[in-house]
Amino acid sequence: MDEAKVNAGRSPAIGSQTLARGLTALELVASAPGGLTAQEVADQVRVHRTVAYRLLSTLTQFRLLARGADGRYRSAAGLAVLGASFDRNLRETSLPTLRVLADELGVTVSLLVAEGDEQVSVAVIVPADASYQLSFREGSRYPLDRGAAGVALLASRPPVRGERALVEETRRQGWVITHGEIEPSTYGLAVPVTRAESAPATCINVISHREDVILRSKGAAIKAAAQLSTILA
Repeated sequence: MDEAKVNAGRSPAIGSQTLARGLTALELVASAPGGLTAQEVADQVRVHRTVAYRLLSTLTQFRLLARGADGRYRSAAGLAVLGASFDRNLRETSLPTLRVLADELGVTVSLLVAEGDEQVSVAVIVPADASYQLSFREGSRYPLDRGAAGVALLASRPPVRGERALVEETRRQGWVITHGEIEPSTYGLAVPVTRAESAPATCINVISHREDVILRSKGAAIKAAAQLSTILA
């Protein structure tokens, strides 16, 4: 289920309902490649069309969205400014290394960070010559205790009582492989990226349906994580 639709159904704290609706509308439009009409936003946020139009007009005024000649709202340049402010422009800084890795391995590569008890994908790169590849949306969130990326992010944090043995193993060896923990029949390889203590835990993640592809990707992924550790230091 789309996360923005889930957010639309949440009960915001008193006084924050308009803000919550506006942010949900922004998420919905930003995640729709072809944009959305005011009515489509109204339907998904579950508000009257006039309310949706006011929300969209405000977001347009702040240049976060733009209304096209076809009447559909799409992401605008203001979002790029906000994105660049995230963690010292983490995504854009990491993209060259991730792109080289994805093209070298021929598999989907992503960069994830820990936020509270969730793992969040901040960049997803599909190899340029791929005819078919596993992929997922940037901004996707999953529980931190699930999958290779979650384990790698937990391993980047200090040890805690009761943590999975796999987390300690990952902390010791510097990489982890899991199978079917987020998507059935999917292998994941994750390598922590070493960063300053004040920075969020970060890792590179590689996914494939084939175990042999994941195993042969380990060396290159470890090298790429070391490169990012230096770049982001």
